[in-house]
Amino acid sequence: MSHHPTNFQGSVIDAIREAILAKMPADDVQVSGGGGHYTIVVVSSEFAGKTMVAQQRLVYGAIAHLMAGDMAPVHAVDSLRTIVP
Repeated sequence: MSHHPTNFQGSVIDAIREAILAKMPADDVQVSGGGGHYTIVVVSSEFAGKTMVAQQRLVYGAIAHLMAGDMAPVHAVDSLRTIVP
């Protein structure tokens, strides 16, 4: 796991999960990782009928504020999996 400097206070994993849930209905959101690098799995009916790129844009849009700036707590999403229930 690499280290990414940030001034973020609190759990980044919880912040990612809460940001996704605030933007879309989801049956399940799993987040793992650390050091600025995260793996995300989202199960949501919101993805139905959307292309994979559109599904991923929804998730990235929900966490964009956590990826903005030099001291952002999320440096990279190493794996993003979207699932329609």
